[in-house]
Amino acid sequence: MRRIQFVFVVIAVSLLSTGLALAQENPMTFFVTSQGPGEGSNFGGLTGADLHCQMLATDAGAGALTWRAYLSTQGPNAVDARDRIGTGPWHNAQGVLVGQDDDEMHGMLHRFNFSRMLDEGGNLIPGGGFSPNRHDVLTGTQPDGTAYGDDEDMTCGNWTSSDAGKARIGHHDRAAWNSAHDSRGCSQEQLRSSGGDGLIYCFSAE
Repeated sequence: MRRIQFVFVVIAVSLLSTGLALAQENPMTFFVTSQGPGEGSNFGGLTGADLHCQMLATDAGAGALTWRAYLSTQGPNAVDARDRIGTGPWHNAQGVLVGQDDDEMHGMLHRFNFSRMLDEGGNLIPGGGFSPNRHDVLTGTQPDGTAYGDDEDMTCGNWTSSDAGKARIGHHDRAAWNSAHDSRGCSQEQLRSSGGDGLIYCFSAE
């Protein structure tokens, strides 16, 4: 029994050392937010969403970088999420590569999966099969990273509504990481009812 416990300790220390080494070599340039603003899909627009990313990154010791929310907007001055996040590469809080560039990230061979999609503190986000499930991530974005047209609101009023409307969401633990289905609404309760919590993806744009 003691031998088995010793082996487990050795393995745990080895994994921890590997994670620390990767994190030192590749600083965090990507994370899934550990929490939303508490007002559903209302971030106060893109500016507020970026500020949310920046504040969480600062609390995690990565505030020296410029952070951007992976969100699209619609309308006359529509913004594509893929154009907001720099050129990569991007690494999570453990230093693991999650995206080489935006073409890879939006292609069939992207690296997004449950084990790589960590929050700013290096923690896993509960996905499908967990209770509560928090794998719905707000994006307002088509699979190629571009905005939707003006026919239908897919961004909860360009991220200003916690009431009327809906948003396109992705699943951080599935292949459709940025465009899986529509939310049931824009409120915190409606987001939680389908497996969300007002979470977003944050990327270093540098």
